[in-house]
Amino acid sequence: MSTTTCQVVGFLLSLLGLAGCIAATGMDMWSTQDLYDNPVTSVFQYEGLWRSCVRQSSGFTECRPYFTILGLPAMLQAVRALMIVGIVLGAISLLVSIFALKCIRIGSMEDSAKANMTLTSGIMFIISGLCAIVGVSVFANMLVTNFWMSTANMYTGMGGMVQTVQTRYTFGSALFVGWVAGGLTLIGGVMMCIACRGLAPEETNYKAVSYHASGHNVAYKPGGFKASTAFGPNSKNKKIYDGGARTEDEVQSHPSKYDYV
Repeated sequence: MSTTTCQVVGFLLSLLGLAGCIAATGMDMWSTQDLYDNPVTSVFQYEGLWRSCVRQSSGFTECRPYFTILGLPAMLQAVRALMIVGIVLGAISLLVSIFALKCIRIGSMEDSAKANMTLTSGIMFIISGLCAIVGVSVFANMLVTNFWMSTANMYTGMGGMVQTVQTRYTFGSALFVGWVAGGLTLIGGVMMCIACRGLAPEETNYKAVSYHASGHNVAYKPGGFKASTAFGPNSKNKKIYDGGARTEDEVQSHPSKYDYV
């Protein structure tokens, strides 16, 4: 799969997942009334993150918002916070990923900048998807716990006879929408991170090689010395370089022992 295709597919999946997270957060059917062994069927109750509703058999539905914050269960408030954080992160990463698309050119933006933006948006999409999945899972765990506690309280007394009728709640459609939306956002973020590797420019390493120029009859050493590869009568033309401390005439007037080779 090419880099552009992977990036675009990841972007579309993340966009669809973010839309699903927003829809799941606003839905009212996070928990629905369990109608199994319920003698009262004329009223159907369901609850969401923001309000509770009652639907009658005649089709009339009445919803009542939660007018309190501190009076709500701590788990419900945690789920609210997780869903809101996931939506905010998803919206920011969606904005960043639009400018990071390889098929969109904005000024003289380099590929390295697009690669960094793609990686950033992918990581934020992954965090957004995890927030949605964790939030929905926490709410589902709360429902399971309350369901079995209500079931245990219903069957009390001698002979296992039912003495009280309590309203039990089960999974609503919003939970399944949230799970799917969080998974799509997570997969889209992973694909964006994979596409980042194709957008990053390849680095070319050049090994430095030093070249030393050598004269025909002169070799150089630090500190000043004479070296030569010539022998015979031309040896008197040999020069000594000692960093400019002495002139050539001074060197010839004060021969060293190395001149008699």
